[in-house]
Amino acid sequence: MPLSKPADGPPRGARLSALLALVCALGAVVALLAAGGVGGLLILVVGVAGAALTAMGTWWVVSHRGTVRLIGTLLVVAAPVAILVIYARADLWPTAIAAIVLWAAAVWCARAALRAVRKPAGMKAVAGSLPRHPVLIMNPKSGGGKVGRFGLVEKAEALGARVVLLDTAVKTDVAAIARQAVADGADLLGVAGGDGTQALVAEVAAEHDLPFLVISAGTRNHLAMDLGLDRDDPSRCLDALSDGEELRIDLGVVGGHTFVNTASFGVYAEIVQRPEYRDAKADTALAALPDLLLGYAGRPLDVVSDETRLESQQALLVSNNPYASPDPTAVGTRRSRLDRGVLGVVGIRVNNAAQAADVALRGSRAAGLHVLTSRQVVIGADAESIPVGVDGEALTMPAPVTCSIRPGALRVLVPRLRPGAPQVSPPMQWRDVLALALNRPQPDPAADPPADRSGGGRAA
Repeated sequence: MPLSKPADGPPRGARLSALLALVCALGAVVALLAAGGVGGLLILVVGVAGAALTAMGTWWVVSHRGTVRLIGTLLVVAAPVAILVIYARADLWPTAIAAIVLWAAAVWCARAALRAVRKPAGMKAVAGSLPRHPVLIMNPKSGGGKVGRFGLVEKAEALGARVVLLDTAVKTDVAAIARQAVADGADLLGVAGGDGTQALVAEVAAEHDLPFLVISAGTRNHLAMDLGLDRDDPSRCLDALSDGEELRIDLGVVGGHTFVNTASFGVYAEIVQRPEYRDAKADTALAALPDLLLGYAGRPLDVVSDETRLESQQALLVSNNPYASPDPTAVGTRRSRLDRGVLGVVGIRVNNAAQAADVALRGSRAAGLHVLTSRQVVIGADAESIPVGVDGEALTMPAPVTCSIRPGALRVLVPRLRPGAPQVSPPMQWRDVLALALNRPQPDPAADPPADRSGGGRAA
């Protein structure tokens, strides 16, 4: 891996932040030691034990019913309260608060230092020709009615676009509408709707090498966020029709279906298949999770990701380019790039409360969690078909299911002036912070794809 070492060394501010991070981290340790050997040790032990018990309680809540679920709920509530009580009775509040504040400051300074020297290279935009016959497909109910609330139809037509409003009262073949638009001479396809609809039309645009316009009128707008579009005012996305530039991004493929964000398998995919899920998401999940997690329903997944085998996975998330953080609670937040030509893969197998605590405390280093990248993923199960959630849409596919990536398949027209994608913090390792503070060369994480962060190569 090449080393990044500018001729004049790292920026002065970055090195200062790294030094401050080390000072604050050392201060947190000193604060614990100042409480006396027993006091400092008690703060650490109680804090870690509380986090572990909370994770174990959460596991019992989602994986059991009845009395065990009730005990888990009590544990989730009681563990943090017990931490507060123990700290108060032992008069460790000042020390605990000081250590927490110093450690938080250390992490903040460390991330600031690494961001200064590891500024991510964004996706390269090129000048795009303005479309003469754009066709935009809009879902009037998407995002709680954003199409009407932001006047997207009128604004699009004023910019010369033809708008096709979907009739949500009947099932509509969105891909067929897009193909007919191409046959009628459209030189750009766009969608104001959810990511599932975006994927259907993006596939048609890619087939004909036409530019694609994303309008952030959905509920979560993950694709729009990663493209740096304005998610608060979707009408700003229409600026691309008069002052735009193009990005080339990848598309994911699962069982012949295109996806722009994720394809999910296992627990989540099983739940979204249930007809009652859309009207009562939380209740449906709580009712289904015990059987799915403990193996009474659903099928464990056997996965081959390039050369890595993951066996008996309970849940698997395959993303169009990897998400920034290997933390399972952060997966799905954002992707720093959509043009790296690789899939992100996150697999998890947790069979008991102790393993749930391990994942909560150790994150991607836990044996039950596997985070890696791949160009092809094959998912098998002891069944003829496998439920799959494709950009939030419930599908069923014959086993085995293959996921792959189409590098640079889609031209996306975006406004030249746009908010930009949220900055993604680089992975933080204290050895990198130390090297920066000591003015030593560091590995350049942007030079290679992310390493396999799984808990093990072959998961038994």
